[in-house]
Amino acid sequence: MKLILASGSPRRKEILGAAGYDFTVHTADVDETLPEGMPASEGVRLLAVRKGDAVARLLGDEVPILSADTLVELDGKKLGKPKDAEDAARMLRALSGRAHAVDTGVAVHYKGKCVSAVAATKVIFRPLSEEEIAAYVASGEPMDKAGAYAIQGLGGALVAGYDGDMDTVVGLSMRTVKRLLAEVTGESSDEA
Repeated sequence: MKLILASGSPRRKEILGAAGYDFTVHTADVDETLPEGMPASEGVRLLAVRKGDAVARLLGDEVPILSADTLVELDGKKLGKPKDAEDAARMLRALSGRAHAVDTGVAVHYKGKCVSAVAATKVIFRPLSEEEIAAYVASGEPMDKAGAYAIQGLGGALVAGYDGDMDTVVGLSMRTVKRLLAEVTGESSDEA
């Protein structure tokens, strides 16, 4: 099945490619501002839908358009991508030795229809020293990642464990993608 991926994320491209999908990438600028107090799970769904809507307006939706967004939530607060190294260190200190939720919203637009869902995974960080935080921030890896870490990269060493799908934490839950594609296209979710 041919898809349009409405995301420039290298991680989402890797996950979708590894799952065997034939896709092209097309992104559009969207307002990523969320209403104050909106839970991360609702926010990622809304942002995924907005991203797909924007690409559908540009290209039409005769080919399924897949879009996604990921946020980290700790104590009811959303942690997006850090603004700078200091912000990344602040986020990592807050996550140190604690559990948090990673929510990935997924949306599929196809032939005038839009379906969306949210996948959630609980991630537990081990306690981190200031030296570890500084070294990880200096690596540059946290800078374009929700919650300031990449579980599939160097940031994996910060994680004590997780409950859920690793793909959700990386940025694209393939279980959710397959289910939504089957729902909107009527094709088996086992097909790629």
